[in-house]
Amino acid sequence: MGLRRALPVAAALPALLVISACSSDSGDSADKKAAATAKATSSAEAEAAAEAKKIGALDPQSLKQATLTGKSTGFDFKQVSKADTEAGRDMKADKSECQPLASLAGGYTHIEAVSTEHRSLEPTDASNATVGSMWLSSHSEKNAKLVMSDLRTSLQKCPKGFKTLGLTYTDVKRLKDPGLGDEAVSYGITNVVAKQSLRMTYTVVRKGGVVATFYGVNMLAPGKSAMPETTIKAQLAQLG
Repeated sequence: MGLRRALPVAAALPALLVISACSSDSGDSADKKAAATAKATSSAEAEAAAEAKKIGALDPQSLKQATLTGKSTGFDFKQVSKADTEAGRDMKADKSECQPLASLAGGYTHIEAVSTEHRSLEPTDASNATVGSMWLSSHSEKNAKLVMSDLRTSLQKCPKGFKTLGLTYTDVKRLKDPGLGDEAVSYGITNVVAKQSLRMTYTVVRKGGVVATFYGVNMLAPGKSAMPETTIKAQLAQLG
């Protein structure tokens, strides 16, 4: 499964299938697809920048500059390709009240962001078994507050979990809210893949109109799967 890819587990599986399906393209076909993708990305970023200006959110370029990259606080923050993240964008829960949780399992907020920056978090110390990922979602401050409010409601209404894309999530438990950013929520959830259960911890922090989500897994010590507060604070400081 490749935990050190450090993507949300649910998003990683379909993403791998997408990559595998495209790997047999000829060189010319791949080049044409790359050119088309670059053009589409440029156009999408221009539209996102215009929308960000309209609603007072961070534009894609500013969000990218505000997202940690490189080594910090015992982790290596690595950029994640769009091919590895897009597969999780449309995660739909089988129960509507669980949708905020399902969207975060896929690496996005349930309210569409102006732009999103993903990073994998790989420990630089071999003795640290916690791996994970982080993504920053740029919203208007009003929508960012709504993301957090809806998440709290979802945690209350969806304790038994949900299913999405053939995956099962169970045992949803809200943890003590960390005193970070303008507001923050933390929770644990178990992802069941085949016969393997993975206990994950999410910490979701709002700072202004940016919602920063930190996800962690520790196969050796599930109770230590949360991303360290020092790591979260480093990212919040980068936001300014």
